[in-house]
Amino acid sequence: MTYLAPRQGLFAIILLVSFCLQTLLLVISTDQQLSNSRALKGEQMVAQLIDEARLSLENEDRVSLSVIANRYTSEQDVTRILIKDNNDDILVPVGNAPMQQGDTIRQIATNGDAVIGSVALTLKDVSKGEIIAMQWPFVIGTMLLHLLLWLIYGYLARPTKEQINALSRDIQELYRDQYRPVDQRGYDRELERQSASHLADSQVATDNTVNATDDEVTNARKFNVHNEVNEYLRTQQNQETGSDTDNLASGSEGSESEIADTDEVTSQAASHTSKLSATRSVDSVKVQVVFHDEFNMLERLAPAQRLPYLALCTQLFNQAVTELLRQPLLLGVSAMNEAHFEDNGASVVLKADNSHAKVALAGVMLAKLYLMLNKIIHDKHIELSRFALPAKAGVSDDAQSEPMTHLLQSIGKKEQLLILLPNAGLKQISNHVQVHNIMRPTTVYERECAIFDGANDSLIQRLADVRNAVLMIEDEDELHI
Repeated sequence: MTYLAPRQGLFAIILLVSFCLQTLLLVISTDQQLSNSRALKGEQMVAQLIDEARLSLENEDRVSLSVIANRYTSEQDVTRILIKDNNDDILVPVGNAPMQQGDTIRQIATNGDAVIGSVALTLKDVSKGEIIAMQWPFVIGTMLLHLLLWLIYGYLARPTKEQINALSRDIQELYRDQYRPVDQRGYDRELERQSASHLADSQVATDNTVNATDDEVTNARKFNVHNEVNEYLRTQQNQETGSDTDNLASGSEGSESEIADTDEVTSQAASHTSKLSATRSVDSVKVQVVFHDEFNMLERLAPAQRLPYLALCTQLFNQAVTELLRQPLLLGVSAMNEAHFEDNGASVVLKADNSHAKVALAGVMLAKLYLMLNKIIHDKHIELSRFALPAKAGVSDDAQSEPMTHLLQSIGKKEQLLILLPNAGLKQISNHVQVHNIMRPTTVYERECAIFDGANDSLIQRLADVRNAVLMIEDEDELHI
């Protein structure tokens, strides 16, 4: 029996892809060569046409220009010639360019220093079908070569008889390894059964040769063994009864400590659940801003440079809070503290004075506003070759402020805004802000955290106005940025 070569269909697909790629490369290279040659030819024809038509172009002799232009349109590559005067008015249009598109070569006709007109010559594009028709020997030869390679592979890669026999042996061994253990166990049980029967027969024959005295000694030993076993069992029962009594006494003493441990675990679980509860109300939010300092540059900075920079960031943050809370959209929201930047950043707590105040939206707007301001400060400092750091921000309620600090350190990126709020806070910002979740979260807080992804036009415009107002205040106070 004749077998096919392994994966012969896959090899055919590879050869087909190779043939298509070779044909594509042939078409691209041929088209590039033809384009270059036609461009040189077109420039020569335009220069020759201007030399022949210079006198007629000065006199605006349309008849002579038409005769001259028709001679050039008889060329196979030329589709249209357009001759214009010095006022860019068309004198002679010859050809059918609207029907056939192509490259256009334009050149101004001059007589000394004076411009007397211009000539535009359009060359026909060569289609891909024409290129393949021109190169049909190469295409047919390549196709036959790939077909020959496929036939040679199908002949040479066929498995030999030795390979087929080796494969059949491997399959038989695999089959035996999979199904032999059950049969082997049954066969072993049969051998054990037969050996046991032979052993019993041999023991019977041996017992028949034992004298009566030995039988009496054996019976006495069996009797003594039974008595010893019964005595051991009674002793063990007495010991188990005593140990059960001791366990009951010790259990009553340890129950109080177990109850206390249970209460402690329950309280911890309750506090953890309260932090992750999505039904909490949002009466206040905490806005945290930290520096994105990958190489701990702030620690290495001299105090003479670090302290003024931190003071600038502090003043910028407090002015941003003041200007933002003046917005009518955030009526009823107030700040509970002033920001003060240190090496680990700064934070501000915003609270809602009434039930209608949008404190969650205020926190998100404040964090985004400071990121916008810090980007301007950072870019200006870098432009002046001065020290500055990018920032990242996080917004959360009081219950999740500590997890937000860890999230900013672990997954926070440069110029990124993280949001960790319950459903009430997310509902406040849903009409103004777009967010997306973290890809492949590894903790519960990473799964609940959202990343600022954009805002609507009105909110962006509000933030831009507040940003400009803060920067104008800084200019008036003569802050050196």
